[in-house]
Amino acid sequence: MRKELREIFIYGCNEKIEKKGDNVGLSFYAFFKNKNDNLELLMEAASWWIMQHKLDHFEKAIKIKALVLSES
Repeated sequence: MRKELREIFIYGCNEKIEKKGDNVGLSFYAFFKNKNDNLELLMEAASWWIMQHKLDHFEKAIKIKALVLSES
């Protein structure tokens, strides 16, 4: 995972956890503000989420953050 995507995931998880608590769930698409303005990065996120980790559509933000940090 490239640094840019790692930063997007960590920032997005931290933001959601801060606003909604540890139990908040999200999808990979939420990290892109529901816009397709960087398709290459969006597809990298989808591949990491779906193909590499076989995650469900919605996952807990704390789980995603832990996965990303474990790959650092």
